[in-house]
Amino acid sequence: MLKPIRRIVTGHDDQGRSIIASDGPSPNTIAVMESPAFGMTDLWVTHDAPADNAATGDPAARKIVLEPPPRGTIFRVVEFPPDVQLVGKFDRVEAFEAIGAREALDPDGSRHPGMHRTHSVDYAIVLSGEIWAVMDVGETLLHAGDCLVQRGTNHAWSNRSNAPCLVAFILVDAK
Repeated sequence: MLKPIRRIVTGHDDQGRSIIASDGPSPNTIAVMESPAFGMTDLWVTHDAPADNAATGDPAARKIVLEPPPRGTIFRVVEFPPDVQLVGKFDRVEAFEAIGAREALDPDGSRHPGMHRTHSVDYAIVLSGEIWAVMDVGETLLHAGDCLVQRGTNHAWSNRSNAPCLVAFILVDAK
């Protein structure tokens, strides 16, 4: 089961004063696998720039897909289990199809089965654990508190530790 991610959303009351509009676990999740827990929690989605702060409802209450809407953004948390727990259990094509991203998948996958490329700028912040950012050429280890700017490159995430890793991502549509 994915770790519940608490989402606090602010808003305005009828008098225009700031309020806490909602506070609780985000219900917008997709499990790529149940055991080990591997999946995404979408916290917020914008559908245009500039974003509309007057809109009501939960814009993340939709089918979870890998890439943001045109001119939009996605704020999400991904839980990555240790790679050793995925051996023999991870179907790369099925996993990317589940999030509407079959075309993003690197057809080769020999460098890493999760290699993919999106049309977005992604800001990644490691919340807990550690994870390797794998590129076509080179890789680097990120620890809790580290940040990475991913600019539409072919990449994968590899958790070579023995504990889950949580990474927050802000995905911004890009050319």
